[in-house]
Amino acid sequence: MLKRVVLAYSGGLDTSAILAWLKDTYDCEVVAYCGDVGQGADELEGLHERAMQAGAVDCHVVDLKREFIEGFVYPTIISGAVYEGRYLLGTSMARPILARAQVEIARKTGADAVCHGCTGKGNDQVRFESAFAALGPDLEVIAPWRIWDFKGRSDLKAYLASKGFETTSSAKKEYSRDRNLWHISHEGGALEDPWNPPPEDAWVMTASIGDAPNEPEEVLIGFEGGNARSVNGERLAGDALVDRLNGIGGRHGVGRVDILENRVVGMKSRGLYETPGGTILVEALRAMEELVLDRQTRRYRDELSLHFAHLVYEGRWFCQLREALQAAAEKIAEPLTGEVVVRLHKGHAMAIQRRSPNGLYSPDFATFDADTVYDQKHAEGFIRLLSLPERIRAFNAKKAPTEEPRVES
Repeated sequence: MLKRVVLAYSGGLDTSAILAWLKDTYDCEVVAYCGDVGQGADELEGLHERAMQAGAVDCHVVDLKREFIEGFVYPTIISGAVYEGRYLLGTSMARPILARAQVEIARKTGADAVCHGCTGKGNDQVRFESAFAALGPDLEVIAPWRIWDFKGRSDLKAYLASKGFETTSSAKKEYSRDRNLWHISHEGGALEDPWNPPPEDAWVMTASIGDAPNEPEEVLIGFEGGNARSVNGERLAGDALVDRLNGIGGRHGVGRVDILENRVVGMKSRGLYETPGGTILVEALRAMEELVLDRQTRRYRDELSLHFAHLVYEGRWFCQLREALQAAAEKIAEPLTGEVVVRLHKGHAMAIQRRSPNGLYSPDFATFDADTVYDQKHAEGFIRLLSLPERIRAFNAKKAPTEEPRVES
């Protein structure tokens, strides 16, 4: 029999209904928990009061913003991970740190179960429960949307009303959104038809192309070992740095993505993502890699990035392979120190300048003018060795018989 449950609590209609339902169903104490990963003050305001009104015995709000960026986002972008070519993994990276903190609260409060409000169709149930399995396998996991009888938000609103809990939440939301310091996602509503273009009112972090400034803006990013450390010469912690770039990129309409992605559970889902600061950082870091990494190392980093992206998207942050891949990515990123200038204009972010003390580009070698360090005659032998397999195959083809030998009877 359960005595105490730690609920991942947002303060909205769904998790408030879950809190009351847990008390009714299990006759247990409920500790509300919210991890602050940069979802905004408006979502956190009054959270403790709403939790207590819904019947929680306590409410813990944990500031995770800096650790989220520096401990989860930075390692992911260093690896080059981008899911299905375009998604910068904003929600995927936030789930493991939220789940880890939830387990820590469960240990601190003596809880014997954890609960989340994820639906049975989405990715987040996989991410939360995979983290729980790795960090708290002894804790019981409760997923109400997979077991209760409520069919939708109107049912939840009526249920809370019967408990005397007043909520200003609408029974119908046009979009389902998830926001953190790295991005905001939008799903549902008109977006469920892939033939519908994104409604302009869906976007909240980025300006439309028409409203973006006509003049471009350039931003200078400083890196140390692949980690962004400064913006326009000002040294900033990771959370402050991303917040600064979100403001700069957002007003230029940078970082919008409209994607049909393959969920972990098998179905396709359409989502709009806004990642203005992240788009700038990724563009700058890729430019630094172009300057510093040799061809073989860059190729391996590209292979590594695909594996890393799928592990993060599938909620496998706390597995040995992710740790090994991160160690490799961080080793590769050690020489990525220097500065990159990114030009922002009408939804575009393009690196236009880069420099590093570890850069492998040399004008002395790359010049089209005469030089004293590269003998072009050496290229002949290199090409002959590089193309040797093709040469041998061609010789063998010439020696092959042109017709089948005749067999005497």
